[in-house]
Amino acid sequence: MPSTRLRSPHVLGRVAVAALGLVAVTDLLDLWAGTEVHRAAGDLAAGAGALGGRLSPRAHRADLVHSVAGGFQSLALLGCGVVFVLWLYRVRVNAEVFDPDGHSKARAWVIAGWVVPLANLWYPRRVILDVWDASVPAGARPRHGLINLWWALWLVSINVGRLMTDLYDSAHTAAGFRAAAQQVMAADAVDIVAAALAIRLVLRLTRMQEQKALTQPVFAPALG
Repeated sequence: MPSTRLRSPHVLGRVAVAALGLVAVTDLLDLWAGTEVHRAAGDLAAGAGALGGRLSPRAHRADLVHSVAGGFQSLALLGCGVVFVLWLYRVRVNAEVFDPDGHSKARAWVIAGWVVPLANLWYPRRVILDVWDASVPAGARPRHGLINLWWALWLVSINVGRLMTDLYDSAHTAAGFRAAAQQVMAADAVDIVAAALAIRLVLRLTRMQEQKALTQPVFAPALG
């Protein structure tokens, strides 16, 4: 059986919050880049629908900015994912100390749940729900609204975002680029809200575990 020792999630929680904030910043950058693409595509549509011949300097610049913003967005999301999973693993181990029998998924799913196809649609949410329930104050009724809303928006942003990026890459007309840019911008907006909710989730769950450790002396010596 894996070792179970209570450790403070404070530092990892703060790093995860910073990483989520960076993701939101790159979303804003991509949102701005999307508006530039949208305007440039509108200019092209006013002249000619098909993107034949040479692109205008504005259209070329807008497409370049969008590509660069998308690259930063992907890097930020990857880094944030690593930090978030490290934080989640820490709070999961702590939750096993609080409630050893309150977890429906094995500890390995804290990591595997994000990458295994189909399972990644609901396993991470289930892991977090179990951690949350184990971390609430004694006698308190667990409320899952924050987790459910964040998870729904995360699924929308990550899956719709991928689809819309493919749509943008396959566009061949000004109208196609304009429509794709609108939809990518919508996915960015959803991801910003999801990142904000994830920040709230990390802060609340981290605080709940710290408070529970301090109010249960049997665990306090192991907090480190």
